Amino acid sequence: MKAASHPLKVAIIGGGYTGLAAARRLAKSGRCEVTLLERGSSVGGLAGDFTIQGEPIEKAYHHLFRTDREILALVEEMGLTAKLEWRESSVGVLHGGQTYPFLTPQDLLRFKPCSFWNRLRLGLVALYLQRTRDWRPLARQSASQWMRRACGPQAMAAVWEPLLRGKFHRYADRVSMAWLWARIYNRSHSRDGSGREKLGYFRGGLGVVANQLASEAQAAGAAIRLNTPVAALQKGATGPRLLVQGEWTEFDRVIFTGPSGALAELLADAPGTEAYRRQLQSIAYLGAVSLVFATEQKLGDYYWLNVTEAGAPFVVFIRHTRMVDAARYGGKEIYYIGAYQPHDGAAFCQSEEALTQTWFDYLQKIFPKFDRTKIVEKRLFKLRHAQHVVDTAYESRIPEAHTPVPGLFLSNFSQVYPEDRGTNFAVREGHKIADLILQGCG
Repeated sequence: MKAASHPLKVAIIGGGYTGLAAARRLAKSGRCEVTLLERGSSVGGLAGDFTIQGEPIEKAYHHLFRTDREILALVEEMGLTAKLEWRESSVGVLHGGQTYPFLTPQDLLRFKPCSFWNRLRLGLVALYLQRTRDWRPLARQSASQWMRRACGPQAMAAVWEPLLRGKFHRYADRVSMAWLWARIYNRSHSRDGSGREKLGYFRGGLGVVANQLASEAQAAGAAIRLNTPVAALQKGATGPRLLVQGEWTEFDRVIFTGPSGALAELLADAPGTEAYRRQLQSIAYLGAVSLVFATEQKLGDYYWLNVTEAGAPFVVFIRHTRMVDAARYGGKEIYYIGAYQPHDGAAFCQSEEALTQTWFDYLQKIFPKFDRTKIVEKRLFKLRHAQHVVDTAYESRIPEAHTPVPGLFLSNFSQVYPEDRGTNFAVREGHKIADLILQGCG
């Protein structure tokens, strides 16, 4: 590493939480000259926000769990704890035209689509997974096969199969049980002393965290350049070279935080990276489609409703104002409709008008009193790289931070395992890559 009088010249590609956390830590160290390059018009990445009814809100639904230690520590460090509110969650499942509560062991025992014995098995399996700490034996087993054996075919057909298919589409049968364990384990440990799940949300939305990260990074000397895509990446004389807005600039270190396939594309002309590019391209991604709308109508009793009906065009319906006071949005109720699909799926291929029509038609089947003429504002977002597919062989494909290009590092969600992606792990990965560079390991 260079001497302190010559700070490392570091470029960070991507202004999501990983890039922002890394930029803040590197800039505050006083040992790096940091430039963050974001192709979009704002920071925040998949947790980026927009304004609805005059209030910032995320493009795709977000909240914090009590187990999100990395981001909670960061929030405290940045003095934002007072803006974080914890509210009791509520989860339901739509099955067979009826809605059932689905959060506590007692809820599982009352889940009528399964026989009493299978309900009991559901509860016992959930309890077992909540208390299991060693996930390694689960990594090579598919979630669908493991759950079918543990819970039985009836519970699998009523609960786990539609949830896995809704989340992972054509990849559902390949998903690792370690991934599903992590989801169940982390949610179960986000409960308070009463046993109820508590979720965290910020006054002003999650954007207050992204904006504070950006502000502190800039105050420490980092440059944040929006609307600035990187066109190409090459090996330079002393470090990676980036082609940005028609000009080549060489850096001592470059951190790439975008999707793995996007890095493979940037390295298309870089010699000696063929095997590495194939590794990156072997990681499959699903996109997320999110429809956010505001209305005066109250629809449903749950914050989070899993839609497990066969043929349903979306997987989740979220009543955001079941957890957040509607007064923040001028008294209007705020809802999300969400789906995960491959890029050739119907939700990505349909026009906004056609997709909205399809989803609202189905929503009216769930809530017959739903009146779309009472919607006062709506926005549709299509996020192409929202979820990497964690299959049973995934651990062998996880890319390391070091790449074949000297000085180029990768830090993104594809390295999060077995946990699911989220802002907490984005912050963790950003801090890890910053610390690696500060330690001079490159």
